Amino acid sequence: MIQLFYKEKGKISISQSLSFLDELGMDDLLWVDLFEPNGEEKRAVELFLDTSLSSRAQAEEIESSSRYSETETTVSVNTNFLIPGPDEYSMETVSFILVEGIIVSIRNVQLRSFTDVQRRIQINSKLYPTGYHILIAIIENRIDLDADMIELMVKEIDNYSKKVSAGKDVNEEFLLDINQLQENTMMVRENVVDKQRMISYIMKSDKFPMDIYNKLSVINRDIVSLINHTNFSFERLDYLQNTVLGLINLEQNRIMKIFTFVSLILMPPTLIASIYGMNVVLPLAGGVWDFIIVITLMIIALMTVVMIFKKRRML
Repeated sequence: MIQLFYKEKGKISISQSLSFLDELGMDDLLWVDLFEPNGEEKRAVELFLDTSLSSRAQAEEIESSSRYSETETTVSVNTNFLIPGPDEYSMETVSFILVEGIIVSIRNVQLRSFTDVQRRIQINSKLYPTGYHILIAIIENRIDLDADMIELMVKEIDNYSKKVSAGKDVNEEFLLDINQLQENTMMVRENVVDKQRMISYIMKSDKFPMDIYNKLSVINRDIVSLINHTNFSFERLDYLQNTVLGLINLEQNRIMKIFTFVSLILMPPTLIASIYGMNVVLPLAGGVWDFIIVITLMIIALMTVVMIFKKRRML
């Protein structure tokens, strides 16, 4: 699907017709948003802008030259957008190509950042005179969403911390939940760092309008604060994980202590029972009181072991 954002009588209009591209000039077009584009749509945009668009494989490469590159006429940017799920998060790579103030975006999933910016463009088109401003607006919106996501994760960490303090449901499943939250935190941090790299490349460029650089400095400071926050959150999760492991180990040790104690206190009575179970002549045997004598010896042995454990504070 293709969406064309173009200037018309001082406002921004939208068209989803590929053929309408032939009626526009370079000065009219502002943004080409390609969502799950087919080959025909890509070729039409490439022909209109006289440039080549990044393939999905090129966009997903992690080399610096693949993430950001410049030529005399174009700026190519590939960056990741985080997609939150019920349990796990995922990354989706989005490509941006800037040609003479026109921005082309290529994506394969619906993203809230794009929807928000598209709505803002129609409300106040004067804030987005070029594709450069649209790119920065999308990144700024994505950083705001990442900040909201981190706030939700912090609340989730607080809930886990309260459960650990109360000792509720602290088990292996709880430990797996913490581990999944650690994975999500690392993905958020990776996503924010990716934006930081992109912002640093843009700040070194001389192709962007001058009024953008002040905003980039503010965005960069926000990114640094988010990275520090994710680092702190990860440290808290690591601490919680160690605490849960300690509590699980204590519980297992308590269970083993009970089994060990039961085995030890039963050893003397078992020994006495084994001795008197032998088919040989034994002292205090051969009378009507044999059973009572053996039981009494077993109880005395049992109480002796219990008293020794209590005296040594092993119970």
